[in-house]
Amino acid sequence: MAERSAPVGVMDSGVGGLSVLAEIQRLLPNESLLYVADSGHVPYGEKSPDYIRQRLRHIAGFFHAQGAKAMVLACNTATVAAVADLRECYPDWPLVGMEPAVKPAAAATRSGVVGVLATTGTLQSAKFAALLDRFANDVKVITQPCPGLVECIEAGDLASPALRQLLASYVQPLLEAGCDTLILGCTHYPFLRPLLAQMVPAEVAIIDTGAAVARQLQRLLEARGLLAEGPARETTFWSSAEPDTLSGVLPLLWGRSGQVQRLLS
Repeated sequence: MAERSAPVGVMDSGVGGLSVLAEIQRLLPNESLLYVADSGHVPYGEKSPDYIRQRLRHIAGFFHAQGAKAMVLACNTATVAAVADLRECYPDWPLVGMEPAVKPAAAATRSGVVGVLATTGTLQSAKFAALLDRFANDVKVITQPCPGLVECIEAGDLASPALRQLLASYVQPLLEAGCDTLILGCTHYPFLRPLLAQMVPAEVAIIDTGAAVARQLQRLLEARGLLAEGPARETTFWSSAEPDTLSGVLPLLWGRSGQVQRLLS
């Protein structure tokens, strides 16, 4: 039986999960957190499901060895490819995944047209297709794969002219099609909200699921009597790429510095 004071492991293919990490810290400030950026293998969106499952088994094993009481897959593509596999491997371990916010977007749209910005892997998945079947029967959903965005954000580029042009090329067709609601279907993309806000009319809703993931983690920990009573320990970071790369973007994306160790893979 895990202890209340045990940490929660949070992973992403790279730095995108920091957007979810921030939501968890806001809602659950007493929880000690571990973060793994699998940046040596980013982006996941173009990788095969088998490759991603192998990576997630490795990272889950690492979190287990660190004594984590729960694991958050702060990555839509990783959730699609690997969460079912991990639940078979760890049936008694609280696991929280991501999924694009199709249900709230379908409820929010007034025009009846919803746009989805996501990775190729997420958009091609059976799980995403099932979400559309379940929640989007009465709305038109236009999907837009966004190759290149993850790599820009990984490099700490949130506002360059090249990024602005790339993002506009993905967003403009959705607006022209009548979308009044945009789903950010990758945890990297919330870091582009300020830039997106300059590109889309004020009445266009921009939706992501970071806060919902934090609430689901809270529910799972509470149901098991595992909510920490604090105080939280300092968040610890690992990267499967050069640690200095993650260290360099933490102040920009997380709002403060942090010590990063190398994840052996």
